Amino acid sequence: MSSLDPSCIPLSLYIHMPWCVRKCPYCDFNSHAVPDGKLSLELEQEYLQALVEDFKTQLHFAQGRKLHSIFIGGGTPSLISASGYQWLFQQLNGLLPFEEQCEITLEANPGTVEHDPFAGYLAAGINRLSIGVQTFNEQHLKQLGRIHSAENAINAIHQAQEAGFKRINIDLMHGLPQQTLEQALTDLRMAVENGATHISWYQLTIEPNTVFFRTQPVLPVENVLEHIQEQGEAYLKAHGFIQYEISAWRKEEPSAHNMNYWQFGDYLAIGAGAHAKVSLQDGVYRFQKTRLPKDYLAKIPAEHLQFKKIEPEDMPFEFMMNALRLNEGVPARFYNERTGYELEKIQPKLDSLRQRHLFSENTEQLACTAHGHLFLNSVLEEFL
Repeated sequence: MSSLDPSCIPLSLYIHMPWCVRKCPYCDFNSHAVPDGKLSLELEQEYLQALVEDFKTQLHFAQGRKLHSIFIGGGTPSLISASGYQWLFQQLNGLLPFEEQCEITLEANPGTVEHDPFAGYLAAGINRLSIGVQTFNEQHLKQLGRIHSAENAINAIHQAQEAGFKRINIDLMHGLPQQTLEQALTDLRMAVENGATHISWYQLTIEPNTVFFRTQPVLPVENVLEHIQEQGEAYLKAHGFIQYEISAWRKEEPSAHNMNYWQFGDYLAIGAGAHAKVSLQDGVYRFQKTRLPKDYLAKIPAEHLQFKKIEPEDMPFEFMMNALRLNEGVPARFYNERTGYELEKIQPKLDSLRQRHLFSENTEQLACTAHGHLFLNSVLEEFL
């Protein structure tokens, strides 16, 4: 292994806001229902202060870098006030400067945007929104446990546009309980016709430790799922969207934060249950934070860390699991630059995949072929 140079690797920040109004039956994220559906000002201020103290303990990982992007996920981050975010960004920027064009994304749910007008979040420094619509179908919204209506979702998109947001992602799921092809395509049409510039379109999966895992709703059969995937992709392409990652479609610039994940960049993490990846000269490390908000608030920041080095035998899979999600893959030089290991070590695996037309013949790029993307899980298994 060669010594890593973190200065050439972009550095992002993930912030986790762990509360939501109500836990959805399909959700396995670290989210916790807040009493009465509203976060008290006292709890908001206590948590924001804890985030700053947590951030202070990670400054040495920056190693001369500024913050390339920030993503605020949850939970429901729009339960936090715009003034709270403005204060938080001032504190963070004072500790570690943001790059001039730093992308700052806030996840927002249509049912909670009444906390503050979108203009307030824009003024606070947030320049990209990801609105968790999931579906515009009223029946499916109820089945998914969502607290908003289709009208709420459409209004939220329009309010964000009127507030001045130029970059708006719409989260949509397909393969919902008993969903038809027509219903899935209608969801896409509604997002497109209402001005989405970026769509995250992904299939519902039933995860352990969720209500859906225990109750097992009736999902569409395999051939319906295939038709939804094929015709949904065709619809998006016909309307000018470019698929640049497995579930990401764009008319605007790609998400800088997500691109950094997929290109095996570094990211700090603050907040209950947040995960991070950082590069040091002797290797690449991951860490995560205490999951429960009460435990996170009760502990001193140094006790949050669960720190683990990525072992040499795990590195090829860790890298490819991210990089091969991108349709165009990543420059081949990233493998050495961002893992510290020589690409030649895995050359036999790459040669084998190329011989089977699963991997691009372009040796300057690490990418699957279109055929390879159809069998991505099998491709990734080659690197285990």
